[in-house]
Amino acid sequence: MVGILSGLSFGYGVLGRVNKRVATILAVMGLIAFTAGAQARDVRIAALGDSLTQGYGLMQADGFTAQLQAWLDARAIGATVVNAGVSGDTTTGGLARVDWTLTPDIDAMIVALGGNDVLRGIDPEVARANLTGIMEAAKARDIPVLIIGIGVPGNYGEDYRAAFEAIYPDLAAQYDALYVENFLGALVEKTDSAETLARFMQSDGIHPNAAGVRVIIDAIGPVVGELAARVEGHS
Repeated sequence: MVGILSGLSFGYGVLGRVNKRVATILAVMGLIAFTAGAQARDVRIAALGDSLTQGYGLMQADGFTAQLQAWLDARAIGATVVNAGVSGDTTTGGLARVDWTLTPDIDAMIVALGGNDVLRGIDPEVARANLTGIMEAAKARDIPVLIIGIGVPGNYGEDYRAAFEAIYPDLAAQYDALYVENFLGALVEKTDSAETLARFMQSDGIHPNAAGVRVIIDAIGPVVGELAARVEGHS
């Protein structure tokens, strides 16, 4: 009996040491997994824009930010897009809310504003000052930016169009930002005007439909991927 008890005591002692080793190994593995997860957390990108960003007239899953998120996920790009689009917003509105858009968890920003300024005939210099303020807010936080321009119709004359369209490449160069010339550019390039309206635009002729957004994302997605890579380069 004493021998049996001694044997059990020995066995339990060995098991106890083994269990401690296993627990230690599991704890280390857990710490490694936690650290890797923290290092691999998604880059958070705020998309500051107007109705084109917000997804006006579309189901949530069909909007710009949702389709962009799906595009990034399909390519295993570790980025989360935050929809900071407000329908009807101007560059003035964007400047007013950029500070509370750039919360501490935001790592990068897409700026896609100006269309409503043009619709209202706002002075290009006013829009330039507003967009400069937005870029300054990002610079102060060391946040990389993708700035997206717009195509300006000739309603207000060629001087107005040239002055407005020049804002975006100028600011991209000044702030070392990524740049896309025209939010709707991929649609314009893809087909002639009449076919574009029929296939890729909503009935208002201003906002893209779900298919149109897909075309836009195919063009803009790689640049957003580059934006995410810039954040990782800062890390």
